[in-house]
Amino acid sequence: MPWNTRHGINKQVLAVFCAVGLFLLVSGALIGLWSIRNLREEVGRQFNEQQLLVCRSVSAGVARGLNDFRREMILLRDNLVQEGPDLSWGEDTIRRTLSRVLESGAWKIDLVELGAGRMVSYTQQTHKPPVVIPVSPPPGSDLGGIYHNAYGAIPASRIGSEKVWVSRPKSQPWGLGLVLALALSPQSERCLFLHVNISWFLGPFLRDIRSGRTGYAWVIDENGTFLYHTQADFVGENAFTVRERRDAGISQWKINFIQKEKMLKGLEGTGWYTSGWHRGMTGPMQKLIAYTPIPVSDSPPQSWSVAVVAPSSEIEAAVRSGHLRLFLLQGLVIGAIVLGAGAALYIEIRWSRILEARVNDRTEELKKSEERYRSLVESAEDFIFTIDADGCFHSMNSFTATFFGGRAEQFIGKPLSSLFDSQVAEEQAKLIELVFKFGRSVRDEFLLRTGQHQAWIGANFMPLKNEKGQVLTVLCIARDITENKKLEKQLINTEKLASMGTLAAGVAHEINNPLGVILGFCDLLLEKEDPASQRYEDLKTIERQGLHCKQVVANLLSFARQGEGEFDHSDLHHCLREIIKVVQHTLEMKDIELHLEWDETIPAVKGDSRQLQQVFLNLINNAMAAMEKGGVLAIRTHWEREGQKAVLEFEDNGVGIREEHMDRIFEPFFTTKPEGEGTGLGMFVSYGIISRYGGSIACTSQTADCEDGPRGTTFTVKLPLASEEE
Repeated sequence: MPWNTRHGINKQVLAVFCAVGLFLLVSGALIGLWSIRNLREEVGRQFNEQQLLVCRSVSAGVARGLNDFRREMILLRDNLVQEGPDLSWGEDTIRRTLSRVLESGAWKIDLVELGAGRMVSYTQQTHKPPVVIPVSPPPGSDLGGIYHNAYGAIPASRIGSEKVWVSRPKSQPWGLGLVLALALSPQSERCLFLHVNISWFLGPFLRDIRSGRTGYAWVIDENGTFLYHTQADFVGENAFTVRERRDAGISQWKINFIQKEKMLKGLEGTGWYTSGWHRGMTGPMQKLIAYTPIPVSDSPPQSWSVAVVAPSSEIEAAVRSGHLRLFLLQGLVIGAIVLGAGAALYIEIRWSRILEARVNDRTEELKKSEERYRSLVESAEDFIFTIDADGCFHSMNSFTATFFGGRAEQFIGKPLSSLFDSQVAEEQAKLIELVFKFGRSVRDEFLLRTGQHQAWIGANFMPLKNEKGQVLTVLCIARDITENKKLEKQLINTEKLASMGTLAAGVAHEINNPLGVILGFCDLLLEKEDPASQRYEDLKTIERQGLHCKQVVANLLSFARQGEGEFDHSDLHHCLREIIKVVQHTLEMKDIELHLEWDETIPAVKGDSRQLQQVFLNLINNAMAAMEKGGVLAIRTHWEREGQKAVLEFEDNGVGIREEHMDRIFEPFFTTKPEGEGTGLGMFVSYGIISRYGGSIACTSQTADCEDGPRGTTFTVKLPLASEEE
């Protein structure tokens, strides 16, 4: 596509992106204006819910305060009844009660006795004696009114001994007051009266309330009278009339409706109304309000209502500020998108030209690389070819084709059997099938015969996959390893000869002791001429030692040979019993206690019985050498059913083997015994015998310097079980 045409298309795309960005910006502004109203309403609702929680907290606190007054009066009544029948008996008790309720807003307690025609008043001035006032009911009332003061007459029928009677709030010269009354007994003419200053009582609950930054709380009774307000001159005034008088030019129907239809009926809720005043601010303003009832008493039934209010302008200001920041952020984001799109298109135009040039360069480089690769493959003196899923040649280098006497084109599409004999072709087909199945490389070595010539070939079959990971063909790279095989065989033979030389030297050392015994008895024969019974015994001794030397040499030579013939089988426990008979006396002489723990159900094992006995004898001799001052030798056998092997353990509590010697215990001529007491071939020969029969021998040891456990050495021998044919 020509550059000018492509450049024109990019300009059109850029214009479309700009138009879309402008559309998004305008749409975001409209959506923001629409959402700000919903957001303001939602925030206002949530704010009112928080104010309602404050109202509930205040209501619960006021109710608890009134209940505290009731409990104090009941407690005072019970104490007074116990102390005596006269008015003079409970001054200390009453003053203690007054001191407890004083901080809650109570300021006086009256004790009235109609029968005596007097009343005793106790106030917070604790050092003054109580004031005794004569009291008498109205003429002809017959106790119809028992108490007369600024609260009016309180009928005796309303005051009981079980529930505390609560008066309605009433204005006094010192403020709003409240009286709680309780009879001392059902028939008693004596009553207690607790006087409460409502402002003192409500102040701690409402004084510190702040809703938002400037919101506050107020309380009205069931007649609509303010019992508490931050505006002090509202207290004791009717809420309906005081608002009309203060804000005559503002409609009060909303707040009047809330107070009359909701609050005075003891309902809970939230809302808003228009006010003309708030903490020094004047003028029409909208306020958010939350309200809830305060239960006061059941006798007589009455309740108050608490409200928390705050100007909605505080909420709207925060919403507008946040929304403005959000709107600006949206504009910045959309503008950045538009600018980014334009910059991306510009960069794409330039980058397209650069890529076009790079693609052309890389194409040329790829062509050259393919030529170099083809030249490398063709010149390599290795067998390189690919095989498809049907086992046919897919490609082949010149060296492979020339080796088989043809050209590469002649073998493409032909099966493996066209070049390799049937056995080799079949084996390679199996390997190629594994590569296709598992997708992993496989190595193999096979003997290739071509006419009178044969060669060992080392091949590596590798999967060639597509972009989905599926194997398409198998690449084989093989080379002639005949020389390597020859060198490997020579190395093995060299190692074998070296081992045989080492063993031969070991045999020379091993037969020294038996020959010494033979020579000793020969000396006896020379010194004694009488061929009686002693001569016979000496000859038998020479025979036994000679046979021992012969067996040692036979074992070493057997170790040097490449395991010809079939393995023998032996009864493991029979071999152990025979060896124990030989060493039993020596063990007793060296004060070594023998412990046997055998599993008699173990089947026959692979191995010649005489060779196994030699291994067991070597292990027992080593254990006795490690326990010069006596000890315990434990021989255990058990059956390892999962591995189908018999396990023997030779455990002693001798001196143990040092850690630096553990890696050398199976080396020829290595021994920890003093010079002249060991040949260093016992464990070496034992290792060879056990290994020949497919078994293993391992050692663990602890010396006195180790802190992991008790000292001693344990040799563990594992022998495979004999097959049913054996």
